[in-house]
Amino acid sequence: MNEPPARPPAEPVCSPTAAVSSRTDPEAAVRVWRGLAGTSVLLDGFHALKHALRFAARVPVALTADRRAALALADELAPDVRDALDALLVEVSDARLRDLVPRPHPTSVAALAVRPSREANLRALARTPRSAPVVVLDDPRNLGNAGAVIRLAAGFGATGVVTTGTLDPWHPTVVRGGAGLHFATAVERTAAGELPSGPLFALDPEGEDIRGVALPDDAVLAFGSERSGLSAGLRSRADHLVSLPMRPQVSSYNLATSVAMTLFHWSTATSTAVGTVTPPAGD
Repeated sequence: MNEPPARPPAEPVCSPTAAVSSRTDPEAAVRVWRGLAGTSVLLDGFHALKHALRFAARVPVALTADRRAALALADELAPDVRDALDALLVEVSDARLRDLVPRPHPTSVAALAVRPSREANLRALARTPRSAPVVVLDDPRNLGNAGAVIRLAAGFGATGVVTTGTLDPWHPTVVRGGAGLHFATAVERTAAGELPSGPLFALDPEGEDIRGVALPDDAVLAFGSERSGLSAGLRSRADHLVSLPMRPQVSSYNLATSVAMTLFHWSTATSTAVGTVTPPAGD
């Protein structure tokens, strides 16, 4: 497979003057937005922005059609980032927001974030020893499923999510499905032959029942595409083939469901898994 195409610069240029004035001047904020839109990650909605801020994303500009409502939502659901949102959010008209974001989120909040550098993500994925697995999506096709998997991986504290094939894991639809949690884990696309090191456990209907298998913290967990399953090349390279329990005559699980079941199985056998904090209702 050819290398993934080069991405735009990871750190868009935004002059300090523009950044400061944009916080109090809606037109300045819109100019900053237009200057950065082609090279930045769209955070679509309050929850995506909230998660990005929690995981130290660089957010040069954030807009809302109802600043009071957005801050009230922060008071209710995310008081930990309320001050950051207060300093960042700029109110613009609903029409202007729709001009910049054709389908605004129901929370009427949108922001642009700086995409982490590919080099930084690859370093995080390659670092050993690992305390949590890497999830590999082998040539996924559904953008929404990929986003849901990234959200799951972040929730379980996985080291990262790697995709092979043509799907861009930072596509706006994937980011929307991930609710801003791309910034909580390392997300990259690589060639199939350049996966992170570690024992490769591939999910396959003919594999050993996962309930009898211990998944180590440094595991690389590979899942096939929604239609065709694992590629022959990746399947042949697997150190272990494992399967999920499934009732006879049921053909398959949704991709995100399969990842969730596998990560949960890993988490039940390790003391380094997810914490015990329960997110607020509707979070």
